[in-house]
Amino acid sequence: MRIVFMGSPEFAVPSLNALVEAGHDVVAAYAQPPRPAGRGKAERRTAVHERAEELGIEVRTPRTLRDEEEQARFRGLDADLAVVAAYGLILPKPVLEAPKAGCINVHASLLPHWRGAAPIQRAILAGDEISGVTLMRMDEGLDTGPMLARQTLDIRGKNAGQVTEEMANIGARMLVEWLQAPTPAEPQPIAGVTYAHKIDKAETRIDWAKPAKEIERQVLAFAPSPGAWFEASGERIKLLEAASGEGSGKPGEVLDDGLTIAAASGAIRPLKVQRAGRGAMAPEELLRGFAVPKGTVLT
Repeated sequence: MRIVFMGSPEFAVPSLNALVEAGHDVVAAYAQPPRPAGRGKAERRTAVHERAEELGIEVRTPRTLRDEEEQARFRGLDADLAVVAAYGLILPKPVLEAPKAGCINVHASLLPHWRGAAPIQRAILAGDEISGVTLMRMDEGLDTGPMLARQTLDIRGKNAGQVTEEMANIGARMLVEWLQAPTPAEPQPIAGVTYAHKIDKAETRIDWAKPAKEIERQVLAFAPSPGAWFEASGERIKLLEAASGEGSGKPGEVLDDGLTIAAASGAIRPLKVQRAGRGAMAPEELLRGFAVPKGTVLT
């Protein structure tokens, strides 16, 4: 089958690999354009861009698909099917209709729950215990198309990086299995629709006036990147792993010499932290060179 693959982050790479390994003819890969990243602001290519080039697949990185000339280039690929996995651009109607069998999407939630840009992070922040992957046929709506397959995943206690990796592998298997033995599409249920809005940078800052359980979910949702963080002595400290537990004090108060921090209810015990420009470390290692005494109130 002639397939156009459309994806950008690491989540999409297993699906690309699976299509190639299954013997499909991936005629082109579409990915987000390279963007400045890191301290030096050097342009960085997406994970799909890198992997597609390794596989010898033509890579296209348009900034929009609304341009008629770009749409004509897409049609010129004469694809049987387009497979989309966390691509990051809206597919207009002419693109959706160009492949003979349409476009299918590997989506990291159990639709209709968590339609949109950040389904994994939103599920963790909301305290969902079960999430999963949905394979769906795309239409012009935001993740509203009929479902082809679904598989659940227990996400309790897992951070976004762990869930992403597991869902990426599940989605790749589902995709290849469905292409081998297609099943009829089923409309999404009307009940249970929620939206996974894009994560705002402000959401990554820890608010100690929230309950410890909520802060613990925030740490999981933003690990390993971009990382939930707090400020101490004017320096940003990322909290990469933490456990909620008992404790009382003013919100943000350091309760002991191990950096246990009071929340609105309960307390947070950091397990892994990171200073700017440093590697991840245990809190005791941080405290050897960066004093945060008992009684300090973090804001």
